[in-house]
Amino acid sequence: MRNWRNGLFYCMRPAETSLIKDFFRMRCHMKTLVKTLVGLFILTCLYISMRRAQETEQEREPMDAAWLIGNYSSEKCSQEPQENIPCLRSSVRVLAGDILPQQRYLTVGLSSVKRKKENYLLQTLHSIFNQSSEEELSEMVVVVLLADFDLTWVHKTLTSINKLFPKRLIQGQLLVIHADEENYPPLTGLKRNFNDAPDRVTFRSKQNVDYAFLVDFSARLSKYYIMLEDDVSCSKGFLSSIRGHIHSKGSSPWVTLEFSKLGYIGKLYHSKDLHRLAHFLFLFYQEMPCDFLLSHFRTLLMQDKVIRFRPSLFQHMGTYSSFQGIHNRLKDDDFHDNPGDNPPATVYTDIEVFGNHNPDKAYSQGANYFWGKTPINVGNFFFVAFEKPYILSSIVIQTGQDGTDILQSADVELGETVVKRTNGVECTEIHKLGILNKGYFEIHNIHQTVNRSVLCLKMRVTASQSNWVIIRNIQVWLKK
Repeated sequence: MRNWRNGLFYCMRPAETSLIKDFFRMRCHMKTLVKTLVGLFILTCLYISMRRAQETEQEREPMDAAWLIGNYSSEKCSQEPQENIPCLRSSVRVLAGDILPQQRYLTVGLSSVKRKKENYLLQTLHSIFNQSSEEELSEMVVVVLLADFDLTWVHKTLTSINKLFPKRLIQGQLLVIHADEENYPPLTGLKRNFNDAPDRVTFRSKQNVDYAFLVDFSARLSKYYIMLEDDVSCSKGFLSSIRGHIHSKGSSPWVTLEFSKLGYIGKLYHSKDLHRLAHFLFLFYQEMPCDFLLSHFRTLLMQDKVIRFRPSLFQHMGTYSSFQGIHNRLKDDDFHDNPGDNPPATVYTDIEVFGNHNPDKAYSQGANYFWGKTPINVGNFFFVAFEKPYILSSIVIQTGQDGTDILQSADVELGETVVKRTNGVECTEIHKLGILNKGYFEIHNIHQTVNRSVLCLKMRVTASQSNWVIIRNIQVWLKK
């Protein structure tokens, strides 16, 4: 059977046949062109789709930490790493701030992770710096461990810190550090002690390792180290208060002093103990929460009892936990935003002391108090002799406990000199401030009436009483 095209061409004149052939050739070229364009369009769409996916993936999770500006700690381990315990400080990357050669008095350490809800780290840093004088800050360094494995969050948080606290970074008062995920031990498939859920075990175990990196890095920065959390507010002049409490301990040995009753907030250590503490946290990281481990660490170093000072110097301010964003309104009801300065002093009394409730415990702002036995007669005294003269601004005195053992009647006085007698010491050149009211005394703006330096604060009993007496707390504020 002849092809229809050949038949058609057979019936046409030569000129018409040429036009028809040209038409079919053009039609074939058009089909080829369309196929080519469609192919290019498909390839272009695939390329754009792949590029967008790649960019999204890069934004969501950087491939590695190389883009973080910072170097690993220059400190090297002085000995071979122990079994199952790596050289912790050589695994830490310094992201911002300069480590100064001179040792400070206090390091404030805190670890921070990405939270599902509110984040309080920047507020905490503002509170630390705003509640401290420039003189106090010159003796302090704040170390922040950005402990989350989400490097995008680390970079964003680091940028905010650089922007908000450049002065503190330049002056060596703030350091920002990070430990890469590859330096952590296994965090899944761990023992479920206390019947905790697996995600809870992972969270608290990682937190122990975070703290191990943090305290080991901080070991040589200062004489003392205090641990905070990333959602706290601070009392005014907390470093001076801490210094006063340390001084009040004298030569008595201690491992941990506590300045808050909540969790791992406000726990103070000698820096010489930090390497041991870091290894302890790392070695038992999966066994129990950090506050349990710290209690064991304290008792292992032979401090049986908690030594906690009141009022608390740090307050939990967060309302959402860093673990799964759980609602948390935990507060420390012993917190005072502006605790007494209570400069170094010696405390005297001629009232008979009961047990170990010595006079200095009324002035130390600790959990204990002075407890005196009867007889308590007119003329008995209780006074605080400062180590050097001060101009005072405010005084608060609290006596009694739950409505009992109140010092019922006494004058409150200031003295300009302290005179040593054969039978003790005496506060002289007296300025009377007022009297106790139901066992309580409070006065402000003292410098407006007694605008001179004084060496002693005295309570003088003005009426005999049959009950014992508790002097719970004496707080003194200095004129700034």
